[in-house]
Amino acid sequence: MSNAWLTPIMLVLSNLFMTYAWYGHLKDPQLPIWRATLMSWGIAFFEYILMVPANRMGYTVYSASQLKIMQEAITLLIFAFFAVFHLGETIKWNTAVAFLLILAAVFFAFYDFSN
Repeated sequence: MSNAWLTPIMLVLSNLFMTYAWYGHLKDPQLPIWRATLMSWGIAFFEYILMVPANRMGYTVYSASQLKIMQEAITLLIFAFFAVFHLGETIKWNTAVAFLLILAAVFFAFYDFSN
């Protein structure tokens, strides 16, 4: 599989770990903060196992700016699903508009205007 495809796949997997590490504990407010922190660090370890190689490989086909914008779009998409399906939140119109603006950033980062 080429780095152009493997990079976003690894970024998605990395973000699944990251989102759960950062926000998964919110569902259990009784969990002591020290325990939530240690659990989050443990989960985040797997995020880094995927994130660092994804960025290293991705940099062979994408610019650093493209990698970052791709990462942000993936993060927001995964978080939106997580917020709805795990935390039971509702996506409001202004959040949807903000996400569409991030997608516009992805378009502008990847579209070659020199043609």
